Amino acid sequence: MATHIARWDLDKTYLRTDFDTLRDLVRTAFERPEQKRTNPGASTLLREMVRAGVQVHILSGSPEQMRRRLEDKLRLDGVRWDTLTLKPNLRNLLRLRFRAVRDQLGYKLPALLRARVMATESGEVGAGCRETLFGDDAEADAYVYSLYADVVAGRVDQDVLMRVLERGRLYEDVVVAAMTAVRTLEPTDAVERILIHLEQQTPPGDFRAYGPRIVPFYNYLQAAFVLFEDGRLGAEAVLRVAVELTTVHRFDGDALARSYLDLARRGHLRGTSTEPMKQALEDSFAQPALPATGELGVMVERLPWMADVARSMWRSEPQGVPDYLKLVSGHNPRTRHG
Repeated sequence: MATHIARWDLDKTYLRTDFDTLRDLVRTAFERPEQKRTNPGASTLLREMVRAGVQVHILSGSPEQMRRRLEDKLRLDGVRWDTLTLKPNLRNLLRLRFRAVRDQLGYKLPALLRARVMATESGEVGAGCRETLFGDDAEADAYVYSLYADVVAGRVDQDVLMRVLERGRLYEDVVVAAMTAVRTLEPTDAVERILIHLEQQTPPGDFRAYGPRIVPFYNYLQAAFVLFEDGRLGAEAVLRVAVELTTVHRFDGDALARSYLDLARRGHLRGTSTEPMKQALEDSFAQPALPATGELGVMVERLPWMADVARSMWRSEPQGVPDYLKLVSGHNPRTRHG
């Protein structure tokens, strides 16, 4: 039985994908697996989550026709996953469902609800199994994930959800599928954290409407810090993500430390003990030395006073329920002006 589930998007979350123009879409579709670029630190973080016993379920807006290339890319990165769900865009086009090609609410929300129902009914997860969701700021992930979290928890009643889906212009059978799944689920506070990769450099303050459960982040070391505090990763895993950013992407010790400080100042870290990371670095000296030990040492040395900043800024207010009806009209930054 799963103890924790991570649900990942791919494009602009895990992969550095361009799809803003038709030419970008065509190029992306024909890229070989080895040509696809992974966001710095993402593959290391994902491998460490699997190593920690977290189930990985990928839900991507990439078309089903790209399955083989995406699976090959994940294998090249040494990533193992439990399920990989892709968007049936060809089927949508054949059924003349042109809105569905770009729509994320009508695709991802029913898919998330259906996945939770199937996992619960199969006994794969218990009522206490929680989830961490990974997305980006290029489309509607923050809105969809937050809505999913509050629907599953029973904080959004079915009448409100129906109005949201209607205002979001979902097709009738998609609405029926989503509502059927909701009626099947027992309310549970399933979503522990929503991590949004700032691919488009959206100001983090833009996500305040969704409450403190959402953490906008610039790099995957920041995501690792959050998961460490949540008890989903060990200190050694955080250091391995930092090693990748240092050795492959030229982060120095100052940049590593600033990644923590940025989250601390924004109120996303509790500032719990950073001693385990110091101990993990010291323990590594008795083994084959970690690369970039000097840069890791700079980061670890600065963490204690930064943790003081985190404790003073920690956003401990209770999670409120966003006004999903108000937010639905502008939930997708790619289509809100369309």
